[in-house]
Amino acid sequence: MVKMNRNIHSAKLCLLVSLVVLSLLSSCKKDPKEIPDPVIPQGPKLIVKLSVDSTQQRLGNTGQPASIGSGNAAQSPVFNAIAAHYFELAPSAYTLLGEGEVVYHAEETTAGGANAIDFSKSIVIKPGETFLEIPLASVTPGTYEWVRLSLSYQNYDVKFYYNNLGLTGTLASFVGYNSYIQSYLIKNQNITVNGNRLQGYWGFETAYSVNTGQAPPGATTVPNPLFNSSPIPAGSCVVTGQFENALVITGHETQDIVLNMSLSVNKSFEWVDSNNNGLWDVEPGANENVVDMGLRGLIPKIE
Repeated sequence: MVKMNRNIHSAKLCLLVSLVVLSLLSSCKKDPKEIPDPVIPQGPKLIVKLSVDSTQQRLGNTGQPASIGSGNAAQSPVFNAIAAHYFELAPSAYTLLGEGEVVYHAEETTAGGANAIDFSKSIVIKPGETFLEIPLASVTPGTYEWVRLSLSYQNYDVKFYYNNLGLTGTLASFVGYNSYIQSYLIKNQNITVNGNRLQGYWGFETAYSVNTGQAPPGATTVPNPLFNSSPIPAGSCVVTGQFENALVITGHETQDIVLNMSLSVNKSFEWVDSNNNGLWDVEPGANENVVDMGLRGLIPKIE
């Protein structure tokens, strides 16, 4: 009888302890609504914008002023969208490509065979919009005099003539060294590729038709004022520009640094002007082939 009472007493004691522990655990548990969100450290950023300017000086491949080729004509296209896949800050004119501060390098893929820019992962923006926001804490402090910006995609409107009727079409132009494209939208028409396309691939949409094509190698202008001291690979679209006043990053910034990459589109769309009328005529037999769709210079500006 005594043994049974002891067992009952032990069972009551265990139950009491369990209730106390449960009570303590319950008292420590808070309503999820009362738990504050974790504080994410905020710091200054390097903000990079891409803009286009039809009044900016028109440059050639060596970064010198360039006129329109003999027998050709050109126009300044109206940009709808633009993308880049590489952004580098260079300390001096002797900094070789890739040896500066590589701030951004877009995703690449071998899905189409050779290594190529993955267009589906590209950051495509309207001109003037923010392209990159990078924490300044991740940028190596230093003094940078030059910028390397590799463009990969352009989308713009151009004027053309068919039987003397003035019309407007939309061009999607891939100017990166090599692009893996699943599909892309020109204006209203979606084009499926599922493969690699080299620099100079394009799609052109009008109200009446859609055409695609490929510019020959070396036909895309890529201004590089440092062609002697710091060359770029053939077939790339790494445009080079110099700050008016060097960009200095100390590592102790308390505010954002905003950079505007101003790209010259001054007469950047160039074609063979067979009849010398200054207009892009596209009717059969006109033979006014496009010869250049490259950018015409870069001026990096600290805002």
